[in-house]
Amino acid sequence: MENKGVRPVNPSTPMRAILFVVLTAACGASVLLTAFWHWNSSDPLRFFCYLAIAMLAAAMRVKLPGMDSTMSVHFLFVLLGILELSLPETLAIGCAAALVQSLWKTKRRPEAIKVVFNVISMSANAICITYYAYRLSLGFLKNGAPLLLVVAAFTYFVANTAPVAVVIALSENRPLRSIWSETYFWSLPYYLVGAAIVYLISIANQYMGWESALLIMPVMYGIYRSYLMYLGRLEEEKRRVEIEARQVETEKRHVEQVCALHLRTIEGLALAIDAKDHTTHQHLNRVRTYAVEIAKDLQLSEEEIDALRAAALLHDIGKLAVPDHIINKPGRLTPAEFEKMKIHPIVGAEILERVAFPYPVAPIVRAHHEKWDGSGYPDGLKGEEIPIGARILATVDCLDALSSDRQYRKALPLDEAMKQVAAQAGMAFDPRVVEILARRYRELESVAIHGLEEASIDSLSFSYAVERGERPATGFEHDASHSGSQSDFLSSIASARQEAPTLFELSQDLGNSLSLDETLSLVAMRLRRLVPYDSIVAYVRKGDLLVPEFVSGDNFRIFSSLSIPVGTGLCGWVAQNARSIMNGNPAVEAGFVHDPNNAGEPRSALAVPLEGVSGLVGVLALYQAKADAFTSDHLRVLQVITAKVALFIDNALKYREAESSATIDYLTGMANARALSMYLEQELARSKREQTAMAVMVCDLNGFKEINDRYGHLAGDKVLKIFANLMRETCRDSDYMARMGGDEFVIIAPNMPPESVAERAMMLSAMAQKAGRAVCGKDFLSLSLGAAFYPQDGQESEQLLAEADRKMYTAKEHHYAGSKLMAPELARISQWATVN
Repeated sequence: MENKGVRPVNPSTPMRAILFVVLTAACGASVLLTAFWHWNSSDPLRFFCYLAIAMLAAAMRVKLPGMDSTMSVHFLFVLLGILELSLPETLAIGCAAALVQSLWKTKRRPEAIKVVFNVISMSANAICITYYAYRLSLGFLKNGAPLLLVVAAFTYFVANTAPVAVVIALSENRPLRSIWSETYFWSLPYYLVGAAIVYLISIANQYMGWESALLIMPVMYGIYRSYLMYLGRLEEEKRRVEIEARQVETEKRHVEQVCALHLRTIEGLALAIDAKDHTTHQHLNRVRTYAVEIAKDLQLSEEEIDALRAAALLHDIGKLAVPDHIINKPGRLTPAEFEKMKIHPIVGAEILERVAFPYPVAPIVRAHHEKWDGSGYPDGLKGEEIPIGARILATVDCLDALSSDRQYRKALPLDEAMKQVAAQAGMAFDPRVVEILARRYRELESVAIHGLEEASIDSLSFSYAVERGERPATGFEHDASHSGSQSDFLSSIASARQEAPTLFELSQDLGNSLSLDETLSLVAMRLRRLVPYDSIVAYVRKGDLLVPEFVSGDNFRIFSSLSIPVGTGLCGWVAQNARSIMNGNPAVEAGFVHDPNNAGEPRSALAVPLEGVSGLVGVLALYQAKADAFTSDHLRVLQVITAKVALFIDNALKYREAESSATIDYLTGMANARALSMYLEQELARSKREQTAMAVMVCDLNGFKEINDRYGHLAGDKVLKIFANLMRETCRDSDYMARMGGDEFVIIAPNMPPESVAERAMMLSAMAQKAGRAVCGKDFLSLSLGAAFYPQDGQESEQLLAEADRKMYTAKEHHYAGSKLMAPELARISQWATVN
């Protein structure tokens, strides 16, 4: 192979590299002038034929992947010229071919210095050195023509590639040997193969004359086409690697989005705690700052610090389960009230376990009221049994509680609060944590105060005055005026308190299963308590369409038949704009059939978008027969659960897709070995229960390896796809087909008698021949088939498969032994067959 196209110089090339190019060009020019001055040609016709073929070979060049170089096979005629022609003739052939390779069909005009380097510096010098090396070797190897050509090919390889490597080494200050071996040494086998081809041509010339060299044209074209195919496969592999890299990048972004979702979840839950308890978000940020700094001082891992950071914000989330009058009681608690208060670490841990944080948050929340001496709650842990994060959180939470105003007492000065915490070291708190806190509490207080200005959690709008809405629809209690009274956010939470148990149940339902129908049925049942509806539909986005994945309630047939384009109709608009619609008209949906006689026809709709981590998942729509049936309160409830519903549907769809791909053969679309095993067990159980027969047929394609060897694996894959499609057309609807692997297929045929196997084998063999002809144009394929029958050949699936496989291999042995089984013989030995 001839390498050309290296850019030898550019504006930043060092002077020493330029000098080398100039010196080699001068040497090459001297060689050309001297040779052409002493021109001689004993057979001009042969010379011009070799010259034309070499230039044509140079035009059949290919670009090397990842390099600014091209490759051609014209060097075969350089070696042939060295063997049969004079030096001037060989130089003319080599330099003319190099010139064609440098200039023929280039996308941009090559630089003159590049052309000079390729033609004169490389080709002329390499040909001259190789010519004299060959002549010199004649004196030592007079009868070793093959070895002489190997010497010539190796010399030409070194002389042709070394100048380029030298230029790169001088330009980049890299070792010459490593550049030459990494960049060009891989092409040495091609030069040696070329020497072998030239040797064969020279032998042919001895017996048939030099004209036989013209027969190399088809060989050159074959080499050219095969290398193009090879480069095509390389490009395809490169694209595959790029696609996989993009997939990895997508997964990485997905992980980042999940982490961001966790952070938003933490902040949202922290706001919920803020609204429940009358303490402010300043308490949460203050505790977080203290805890994280102490964790760093203790040299905890990043994962432990992240877990503590989240737990510091969420440690009181369990108070959502404690009645308001207990949390906000302006005095000491009764024993009964304290028993209710003690459940909040357990409830908080149970809530956070369902969030699936990537670090252990729940154990810290559960144990943040444990004490060093074991007198804490809920589990009575002591000492090192308590998670380190919980020990830190308990200490700083106590300091913050003592130094902050509470409903039941005023705040203590920070120094006095620290003294009380220090007095509990070794009893309630970890002495190490207390020691660090006592040493740094003033510093940490300054950091916490400064950080409040940049806190990521904003305070809720407790004091916001709602100007709209003069009176509720049912009027005020006793028709009293509402002047001077304003509702705050805590009142909103109190009014919606009855929703909490149902929403909690919904959250549990969404985390218990990945079955769409089962889980959405539970969601629909529980949601009806909060938002009355006649029909509920969960639409899933598939491309540019919304398809009903789950339908429940009235008008089932109407909604099940819908297929809504995104951007069209009511739910299509919701999907396109990611905005909710309340009391929309269902009749505007694409495909909705209006029936004026249907009293239960839906007349109002509440639709909300379901947005997952990677975009819109679908739309959740509720329908009622009554016009304007839904309220903003219904919309609010629906919006509370949509994020979790969307995440559940997204995960369930991915699980369904993964489950399907685990049982489907990627190439043929048939069931794979895993699915076959499960189905065969089910079908065998049915046959035993109903006492019916069943046939298990194992098929193998004879001659498939030859197709792979001759035409490549892509052609083999195409044959398998065609044969699989033809099998589907041939087999009965009740038959089950699977690809075991390679070119082996299995058919499970209920109620098939043994005498029908021969006919089925003939049909399948015809399909195999048809598939082979469709791809290769020749009859390469035949089929070997072995059949086992329940109950004659076995009672278990392994026995039936093994027996069918054994008979198939018996049939295959007869096939390769040259036996030709015709239809009468097949009828006689229908349990195994080879069909040609």
